[in-house]
Amino acid sequence: MKEFVHLHLHSQYSLLDGAIKIEELVRKVAGMGMPAVALTDHGGMIGTVDFYEKANRAGIKPIIGAELYLTPGSRHDRKTAPGEDRSYHLILLAESDEGYRNLIRLVSRAHVEGFYYRPRVDKEILREHSRGILATSACLQGEIPVLLAEEGKKRAAEAVEEYKEIFPDGRFFLEIQDNGLTEQNRANPELIALARKTGTPLVATNDCHYLERKDARVHDVLLCLQTGKVISAEGRMRFETDQFYVKAPEEFERAFGHVAPDALKNTVAIAERCHVKLDLGHNKIPDFRVPEGMTSEQYLRKLSTEGLLRRFEEMRRRAGKGRTVEEEPYRKRLEYELAVIESTGFSGYFLIVWDFIRFAKEQGIPVGPGRGSAAGSLVAYALRITEVDPLAYGLLFERFLNPERISLPDIDCDFCKDRRDEVIRYVEDRYGKENVAQIITFGTMKARAAVRDVGRVLEMPYAEVDKIAKLIPPDLGMTIERALAIEPRLTDMIRGDAKVGELFEYAKGIEGLSRHASTHAAGVVIANRPITEYVPLHRNPN
Repeated sequence: MKEFVHLHLHSQYSLLDGAIKIEELVRKVAGMGMPAVALTDHGGMIGTVDFYEKANRAGIKPIIGAELYLTPGSRHDRKTAPGEDRSYHLILLAESDEGYRNLIRLVSRAHVEGFYYRPRVDKEILREHSRGILATSACLQGEIPVLLAEEGKKRAAEAVEEYKEIFPDGRFFLEIQDNGLTEQNRANPELIALARKTGTPLVATNDCHYLERKDARVHDVLLCLQTGKVISAEGRMRFETDQFYVKAPEEFERAFGHVAPDALKNTVAIAERCHVKLDLGHNKIPDFRVPEGMTSEQYLRKLSTEGLLRRFEEMRRRAGKGRTVEEEPYRKRLEYELAVIESTGFSGYFLIVWDFIRFAKEQGIPVGPGRGSAAGSLVAYALRITEVDPLAYGLLFERFLNPERISLPDIDCDFCKDRRDEVIRYVEDRYGKENVAQIITFGTMKARAAVRDVGRVLEMPYAEVDKIAKLIPPDLGMTIERALAIEPRLTDMIRGDAKVGELFEYAKGIEGLSRHASTHAAGVVIANRPITEYVPLHRNPN
């Protein structure tokens, strides 16, 4: 068997366009004996960490990439004339850690600066951030295939030289594909000839959008969901063949082994060149500015001790005249907690949380009294992060921060929704706007929703689909597989009606896929450096 590595592949994180689940992908790649695989989702890198961790666990080298949209003009242009918003596709793969950081910057700038219907880069920022990145000419929507088809070989050759200047040292490749499209079959010989004429290396890919050949129909349903069409709609977006799956090396050998064997070898050569190590599991908490001459530990100790004295005064007032407060258990507990916090290096974390909660309370922004394991911390109570006395209720600090199993403390902070933005603005001003971002979240297709969506695409009567969907138990984490096992009426319906069988077949195929990305209702990230040095930004279209 010849070695081959897939370098152009779209997972479920190419939202409503890729139907490949990461876990199933790495299992299949490992089963075919491939040493590596790339992830090149459309316009972003939102699946990167998930892919990196699962591939490494399976013994597969993860090649981190993206398929970016390249505008022919400036990323700042906002043209409205038909056809003027055209953008080409371009595959970028991180060759090194520097390349990974540059890829993050490109994706982030595509979303923040270039977003117009989709995130776009231009050649200006490609030049700025090209170091450590390998590039391939992408699919038929790539600039070079488009120029070959529309403007001829001379113009395409000029574009090749421009890309080779942006990505020198053999870092630009012309991409040929085996996808069964008539236009592709016409383009491949021209691309091979162009590669030979310009001395540009070739690479073979398949632009994978689904895992198995049989999944082509499921992917077609997914495209209908993306475009809001039904399966029978004329002129709708569709893939014309069922060849966009994760093919075996032997299939590529049959397609290109006799005309461009170097295009197959280069897939492995590229995989061997790519070495990216993500720095996961290390905290990247910003430094908290403390008074001159003090450390974070000293300042936290000072604030906590002073705060506890104020709590004692409140306790005495509540207890009434002549009543005493037993202070010693509190002092011992505070000393114990501070020693644990200092030994685990989380003093700065407490100061950061204390600071923005202090700000909110001083501005009259309602703040929750504390919930979850943080209510077990006397330090949090002394700092007025929480309003629950942990000793009075026998709450354990170890549930919150355990020296035996160190993990980042989790302090749930609740702010009034009407003025929450003021707290976020304060954090941005204090730590730098570029160091603060809200967290992305994904809406995934649950069992009932998958059935309803597929039913609409297949043009089944609403009442019938509604009846079927309501038979799926509404339990949290319910899957179609489980529903079929516990609800015999569903099985009877499938046996009695081929259309219902088809409905469940496609619903199972799309179940669990990410439907859309949105802003998390609560999560805000604060980093010690610009966010784009660690992870890419994603722009919510609204």
